Amino acid sequence: MEMVCLMGSRMDRNGKRYLVLTEKFPPRKGGSNTTFEEVYRRIGGKDTHIVANSQPGASAFDRTSPNTVHRLDLERRPWLKPESLGIYVKLFLKALALRLEHPFDEIHCGRVLSEGFVGWLVSVLTRTPLVIYAHGEEITTWRTPVKYRFMRFTYRRADAVIANSRFTADLLAAMGVPEGKIHVILPGVDLDLFRPCEDKDLVRSSLGIAPETKLIFSVGRLTRRKGFHQVVRALPHLVGKGLQVRYVVAGIGPDREYLLDIARECGVADRVRLLGAVTDDELVRWYQAADVFAMPNYDVDNDTEGFGKVYVEASACKTPSVAGRTGGTGDAVLDGVTGLRVDGSSVSAVAEALQRLLSDPGLCSQLAEQGYRRAVTEFSWDAAAVKIAGILGGWDRR
Repeated sequence: MEMVCLMGSRMDRNGKRYLVLTEKFPPRKGGSNTTFEEVYRRIGGKDTHIVANSQPGASAFDRTSPNTVHRLDLERRPWLKPESLGIYVKLFLKALALRLEHPFDEIHCGRVLSEGFVGWLVSVLTRTPLVIYAHGEEITTWRTPVKYRFMRFTYRRADAVIANSRFTADLLAAMGVPEGKIHVILPGVDLDLFRPCEDKDLVRSSLGIAPETKLIFSVGRLTRRKGFHQVVRALPHLVGKGLQVRYVVAGIGPDREYLLDIARECGVADRVRLLGAVTDDELVRWYQAADVFAMPNYDVDNDTEGFGKVYVEASACKTPSVAGRTGGTGDAVLDGVTGLRVDGSSVSAVAEALQRLLSDPGLCSQLAEQGYRRAVTEFSWDAAAVKIAGILGGWDRR
């Protein structure tokens, strides 16, 4: 098993031609969506073809892409058995047609199902090397016997599997994926976008944050495992300690009303603000303005956090994090070095960590500086792309 935390400068194209199958791709927001766009814009040109899901705004986005993007309607149909059958058929036919038309060097798949299984079929028929990405949560949540067998079968037949954390790599090893096929490549961040501000007070003022206010910020899909509701429940404790605190959350998801209900129940509705979807520039300003970034994740019904790129984005903006202890967050947040890791299922643990950081500016500043240095030296997209491009270099097809 190989693990790399990478640094480097912008790379030139490496000359390889990729067929990339991924339902997750911009303009939709999210860590995995960003990963595929950032990597293949660096290592591929127009002769790299990406097959992705149709979505609003896709046409405008695709016109600016350095790659050739193909869009398919990859939606599940309740009247089909299984509901995803149409996705497999559409992906397979499109991928096979593209591979027969173009001399791709490798097939890369954004997930094991459905993309990875389809990629394996095409790789066998056309004798093309296969690389599959693993994110962690799909392994822990897709636990039905049939899905698990399909995942295990597909991962083990790939030429290489890219794991987003050591946690994910351990899950793959437990499934019987040979250690030599597993490559841990931590997701990168856009260090040109996510960066410290020159005047924090000015940014805070532009967002309506008073100088005496302690700002906690979160971003992510509004779901239970992110632990945002635990931060809301921790607010009364912080207020009771005399802290003038506000909590701002960016993102959309099914827990929006749930978070608002908890805020009302805890008597802190006036201290909680849900932004909904935000632009990249808005996101950066909130990271920069915050005293602490918080996503105290914990496992809910086997749903876990595979890595947590948002913690590194916060570090790149010189903001320390409070993270949970489950999943792969230990690769994103170094406990006591770039932030604090706690039991996200415990409101008292979350509250104590937040109080510790918000009450100790010296500690907050130390973790922020250390996190920033680590983000700059270890989380370059350029270097991650170089590593991904070289994974299969020199391998014999077996």
